[in-house]
Amino acid sequence: MMTYDGGNAGLQVADAPRPLIDPFGRRIDYLRVSVTDRCDFRCVYCMPEAMTFLPKAEVLSLEEIDQLASAFVRRGTRKLRLTGGEPLVRRGIIELVRSLGRHLKSGDLDELTLTSNGSQLPRFAADLFDAGVRRINISLDTLDAAKFAEITRWGQLPKVLDGIAAAKAAGLHVKLNMVALSGVNDTEIEAMLEFAGANGHDLVLIETMPLGEIGVDRVDHYLPLSRVRAALEQRFTLIDLPDSTGGPARYVRIAETGQRLGFITPLTHNFCESCNRVRLTATGQLYMCLGQDDVADLRAVVRGRGDLDAALDEAIGRKPKGHDFVIDRRAAAPAVRRHMSVTGG
Repeated sequence: MMTYDGGNAGLQVADAPRPLIDPFGRRIDYLRVSVTDRCDFRCVYCMPEAMTFLPKAEVLSLEEIDQLASAFVRRGTRKLRLTGGEPLVRRGIIELVRSLGRHLKSGDLDELTLTSNGSQLPRFAADLFDAGVRRINISLDTLDAAKFAEITRWGQLPKVLDGIAAAKAAGLHVKLNMVALSGVNDTEIEAMLEFAGANGHDLVLIETMPLGEIGVDRVDHYLPLSRVRAALEQRFTLIDLPDSTGGPARYVRIAETGQRLGFITPLTHNFCESCNRVRLTATGQLYMCLGQDDVADLRAVVRGRGDLDAALDEAIGRKPKGHDFVIDRRAAAPAVRRHMSVTGG
């Protein structure tokens, strides 16, 4: 696969790289890139079972993804996360990771990471480590095989557990992402903590987000993590930590076990004031905020060989102060109509 000098071959760019600063003084140094909207699961909180995916012609090529991601690195991005859908179902994904890994070797990038459902990790974990990935987020909402099949519709828990084991064996630090769902897995959080602790993994709990029509009412399963934390504090001592991995999670240390536990709370306590992130979709649309619909079409800039630096400046100049997520039975539609798999998990 071709690589690009600074990500801007054939494009008009300024000579000196400038950091990307939004209107609120936040330095944008974290890019999440969805390499595909496709997935081998159909998680109930993410997408409907009969999901319609993007036409291939609309999806960025791997070279275009490299080009755009590298342009962000040139402008000060220090952390790059590949997402989906499920990124490991994208053909040629390891080649892309290897190519982007050159920015780690140059020192221009601090971290190249991936979010996965774990299903493909038995095949790819060692290759990811060899390409420069050192940390990976894996979605795991339950340790009950039957319930796992219900939540993911198409997933098989043993295969995912094998993927988690493969990631650990390859030397990848694993962070487990658990979407907390009332009436579904709310009684399993302590069991997940025990599993994570026994295997040396971090655990991050996530509130369900109102993105896309999924065929069920999210209100039925919305679980405020403030309630979860209060319940955990009845049994454990939670010590707030200043730790940050560049994302939205707020971390605590569980004094009794020494484990680190994260909370991502887009509804009960949003993380907007320190937001350093933007998201690039598989079609080259840049979302400055997960919870807003404003978008910049970077695919048109790349394919039209336009001024990419100017396009980045213009887009970041529109980054809002925060999102407007709310889950309410009175709302007739999700806060954002696009599915999480489109924006990137």
